[in-house]
Order: sequence, then C-alpha cells, then structure tokens
Amino acid sequence: MPPPEPARLRQALGRFTTGVTIVTCVGSDGARTGLTVNSFNALSLEPALILWSLRLASPSLAAFMAAPHFAVNVLARDQLALSQRFARPTPDRFSGAAWQAGEGGAPVLAGCVASFECVRHAAHEAGDHMLFIGRVLRVHESAGAPLVYQGGAYRALGEPLSGEG
Repeated sequence: MPPPEPARLRQALGRFTTGVTIVTCVGSDGARTGLTVNSFNALSLEPALILWSLRLASPSLAAFMAAPHFAVNVLARDQLALSQRFARPTPDRFSGAAWQAGEGGAPVLAGCVASFECVRHAAHEAGDHMLFIGRVLRVHESAGAPLVYQGGAYRALGEPLSGEG
C-alpha cells in the first residue's frame, strides 16, 4: 500500500488538537530567535524531558542548533496575535512583547499559561524535521485557558466533559 499523499496526511493530522507554543532561544550571535510551534509534547517525568520539532528548511534551525538552552512558552487564549506574529517572517518578533531572560538567556514570554526553560538534551534528524529534546530546568504555570489549534484554525477550549480535572 502506498504512503498517503502529503496533503492528505496534513489534513488528517490537522484533526488532532494541539496547544500553541512559542519556542525561543538566543543564537550564537546573541540575537533572540522565536517561532510559533505546535509540535510540542511531554516525553518523560523522570528525568523531566520535553520534545518539539522544527522543519529542516526553517531559517531558525541554525540558531536552535547552536543554542544550548531554549524555552517553550505555552500560549494563553488571549495571545492569538502573538502567535500569529511569531508564525510570520517578521524582522523583530519580540518588539512589543513582554519577556524576561530565562536559563541561558532564552526569552520567557509574559502572560503564558506555562513555560518550560530547558537545556538541550539531544537533537535528532527525523524525516524533514529536527527533533529537539530538552531537559526541563524550570517550569512556570498560571491559571487561564490555553490557545489551541485544530483543523487549520485557532480555537478555544470548551467546558470540561466531566466533573474531573
């Protein structure tokens, strides 16, 4: 059986709801780099590891390969405009964004529902992406609804389906 066509695969993958993050670092030249990412996942609790992926063709790949630290900022529902800014090729994506330097200088954005300050544990090429595995050094969280993405659109979570959670 032949593999699915890329467009069909992308459409089917879009059925899976993901959180929206902005991953940041400071490149070897000292410049801040950040981009919107929805390929973020938990990997391990002990040790504390997370992972995310970046296209090999991304202009940001060199900065993340050179940076020993990065931060994953999980966006709040009211940060849609910030997500869109970091998803586009904007000259200074950080202009007007509130942030502070985290581990290794990686920008930790204000107003997020969670952030993970990491040191790179490993990077593995897989298909047309680079998988980054980070060892979590610090975590921050706050109350609030996350921004989510599903079916090619930003969305907000609805009410819980049960009394749990």
